[in-house]
Amino acid sequence: MTDVLRTPDERFANLPGFPFGPHYIDTLPGFEGLRVHYVDEGPADAESIILCLHGQPTWSYLYRKMIPVFVAAGHRVIAPDLFGFGRSDKPEVESFYTFSHHREMLLAFIRNVIGGAEPGRKLTLVVQDWGGQLGLTLPMELSGQVTHLLVMNTGLGTGDVPLGKGFEDWRAYSNSRPDMNIAALMARGEPALSDAEAQAYAAPFPDVHYKAGVRRFPNLVPDNPDADGAAISRQARNWFQSEWNGRTFMAIGMRDPVLGPPVMHNLRKLIKGCPPPMEIAEGGHFVQEHGEEIARRALQELFESDKSQ
Repeated sequence: MTDVLRTPDERFANLPGFPFGPHYIDTLPGFEGLRVHYVDEGPADAESIILCLHGQPTWSYLYRKMIPVFVAAGHRVIAPDLFGFGRSDKPEVESFYTFSHHREMLLAFIRNVIGGAEPGRKLTLVVQDWGGQLGLTLPMELSGQVTHLLVMNTGLGTGDVPLGKGFEDWRAYSNSRPDMNIAALMARGEPALSDAEAQAYAAPFPDVHYKAGVRRFPNLVPDNPDADGAAISRQARNWFQSEWNGRTFMAIGMRDPVLGPPVMHNLRKLIKGCPPPMEIAEGGHFVQEHGEEIARRALQELFESDKSQ
């Protein structure tokens, strides 16, 4: 593939609250030669792996407050950057970015970096925004490998449910700004962010040419039953309603105007056995900015009974 951009390493130097070293793989089947970056912290041989999936326009920096809590509890934590985001490669051609392409990348990443299901090993899927749109379609194809789920401010793109005015407004806003000011967007969504933290979210994108993935994602949400990703999302909906047997923890950023309480309470009804959610009153869409308290509570709720066995 031609016209693939790679953000210079110096853009990622001295980011606040992000001391994690980079890891890369460029041999994923179907994506050979394209480099995927991921954070990989905690014991390499841990029996519990926590996989954190980000959305748009963020990257693994989003999980900087949750990763240390998980690692301190003995888990291995892996947080990849999707193509077009973070330290992963960024094809300039916007047609590269499709629902199916990203989903295939995530399945390849899990199979080649994490591996298959092993007796006694737990895989926890942590999702938000597009991390959930894509990530919630994965467990049904991983043969029981995913045992725990932490879900925040996201939804399933089934194509048969209206997207809502909040999302339509967001998509129009995004489409009107091909060179979106990501630092300003993040600061507006989470006012407690420092200037340096807001700028860290923008670090992967030196200029407009690096933002093809940022531009594409709002237009990839399935908005009709035949859209790419809609059918697999409906399958996932049915699977979570009838087949999911893992443990779930849900946290909601209550100030999210797009994927806030109404969307999340509807999603809860679709996930078998999902208990009442943790509500973060001051949290917006990027609720991981309140990640320490979410991570601590999730560990308690998801794994407390496991420790007693």
